[in-house]
Amino acid sequence: MTCKAAVFDLDGTLLDTLEDLYFSVNRALVHFALPERTKEEVQAFVGNGVEMLMVRAVPSGRENPLFVPCLQYFKEDYALHSLDHTAPYPGIISLLNKLNARGIQCAVVSNKFDAAVKELVEHFFYGLVVCARGERLGIRPKPAPDTVLAVLKELRIPPQKAVYIGDSDVDVLTARNCGMPCISVLWGFRKKEFLQKSGAAVFAETPQELLKHLVFF
Repeated sequence: MTCKAAVFDLDGTLLDTLEDLYFSVNRALVHFALPERTKEEVQAFVGNGVEMLMVRAVPSGRENPLFVPCLQYFKEDYALHSLDHTAPYPGIISLLNKLNARGIQCAVVSNKFDAAVKELVEHFFYGLVVCARGERLGIRPKPAPDTVLAVLKELRIPPQKAVYIGDSDVDVLTARNCGMPCISVLWGFRKKEFLQKSGAAVFAETPQELLKHLVFF
């Protein structure tokens, strides 16, 4: 096929957001006198949206009476601090420029809440990403295909002429549910062995290698 669109995950794929997520999670936990989490734990918790992140971070999850206020505290704190340490992975800006030069439209679909996705994409990738969508009320998050297919419809590109790119098992399932090929990046939040067990088959260790894969799609 001739690839016309590249749909990217955000956290762990385009942006290294772990530091800011880690600090915001722990500020929320400390505020409610809950035990802090390690950076490795927070890294393992991300991928299914902010609510699931805090379900995993808060002891007993939703059963904990402090869960709802802790989640709200996290959202407000992260909105203030999402740009403190976050940055694109090395080579990402160059990759997006090269894809645009080849006429491949770039989009972002993330399980991060929608306002944060739009703010981060506009801040770091203004003019390079044509469409960015995050988690919204009433719309099923990834791995459901809803948001990815809506973005492709907006771009007027069928799934068969697009590629989904991410760093997690959620992204592998999302691509499968959309009927799209998937490229799993290895610089993000999950290891290759884990991704292979989740069904990933095509891998990129660097943005340069990712570009070479896309040439053949």
